[in-house]
Order: sequence, then structure tokens, then C-alpha cells
Amino acid sequence: MKTLLKIDNLCVKANKKQILKGLNLKINEGETHVIMGPNGAGKTTLLNAILNNPSFEKTKGQIEFCDCDITNEKTDKIAKLGVFMSFQNPQEIEGISVFNFIKTAKNKQTGENVNYFDLKDELEEKAQILNMREELLTRDLNVGFSGGEKKKDEILQLLSLNPKLAMLDETDSGLDVDAIKIVSRGIKSYRTEKNAILVVTHSAKMAKELEPDFVHILIDGKIVKTGGKAFIDQVEKEGFKNF
Repeated sequence: MKTLLKIDNLCVKANKKQILKGLNLKINEGETHVIMGPNGAGKTTLLNAILNNPSFEKTKGQIEFCDCDITNEKTDKIAKLGVFMSFQNPQEIEGISVFNFIKTAKNKQTGENVNYFDLKDELEEKAQILNMREELLTRDLNVGFSGGEKKKDEILQLLSLNPKLAMLDETDSGLDVDAIKIVSRGIKSYRTEKNAILVVTHSAKMAKELEPDFVHILIDGKIVKTGGKAFIDQVEKEGFKNF
């Protein structure tokens, strides 16, 4: 089983405050990992650090992806290697439709001009998986979308771009129970033996729907416990105090 992502002793600052304090993590092909923890523990910081968001300063440690050192690589290069990230609060972008946004991304990804009709058929098929209205494909990116529609749009991008590693930051945020099931179904349809998923969530419902291989508890900048789905029930009943 090939290792996709390996993080060793990662220390990260944001706004001059130390957030991650020696974090270690390894993700192999075919695995789904869920990270849970209290607010301010460093969950979102971890995902941004992997993509080398310049707002987050690495002070120590190393990140490898597909055997390449990406610790200080540029964000666009990391994305081209096959790392995807969805956001807690997807941005609204006027003047570019959902369809054209994805088409441009795929053109950059493949280095070729993607066929319009092939992509249209593909996106319409994937939109059905997500119970996503096809008319949204021609609308400006996320403009006027509900919270649930924005999250479905993010998963539509994931399914179309098909990266090696999907990092999903609180994709459940703002979703009702039915929408969580639909979005989870979309995420699971992405999963194969050759890719991997890293999900940050506060939702026990989302965590259970995804049927993760590993559940990590992140507290005060470190992963303090790693286990299976039983951790989800423990967090749901008791919170994080026993960790």
C-alpha cells in the first residue's frame, strides 16, 4: 500500500501564534481519515499548511506527498500534484460560471482543452449524484447559492477533478441531515483504492456516514489519539474531555 501523504513533526504559526506543535500523520492510498477536535485545535491550520497557504508559517517539520517534499512548494504546484481542498465557507465569484470554473481547472490539470460537450455530460451526471440542480452549472460560482448548494458545488469539483488526495474542511457545516447524507454519498463515490480522503468535521453524523478507516483526535496542535469509528461515538457522548 503506497503512502500518499506523510507529515513529520509539523509546527505551524498563524498570526504569530503557535498552532500546530509537532503533528505527525501518515495517509496511504485507499484510506479515509477523519480529524475531530475542539475549536482552535488546529484542524483547519493543518489543511492550509499542507497546501502551503502563505498565511500560515511553518517553523519546523516536513510534508511529503507522493514521495515529493512539498513543505515549501507553491500552492498551485501542490494542487497540480493532486491535492484538493474544499473550504468551510466557499467563495462567491462573479463573472465565471460553475461550468467554466471547472473547465478552466481541468484545462490546467490536463494541459489540454477539455471538450465542452464531454464535460457537460460528465457534470450533469455527477450533479445527479448530489441532487444538484443542473441550472446551477450555468450560474456564477456560488453567487446566490444556499449553504448546501455551495457544499455540493465543492464536491462536484472534487468528483470532476478527481485528485489523489481530497481534503475537506467541515463540508458538513450548514447542512441538514438529508444534505449530509447526499454530500457523504458524493464523497464516497469519489473514493477508490488509489486515492485518499482527509476530512475535518465536528459532525458525528458526517463522520459515521463516511465510514472512515481512521479517526484522529487533534487537541492543542497535536494528534493525541488515533483509532477507529468507536472514537466518534465517544466524542458524541462525552466531548473531548477524556482525550
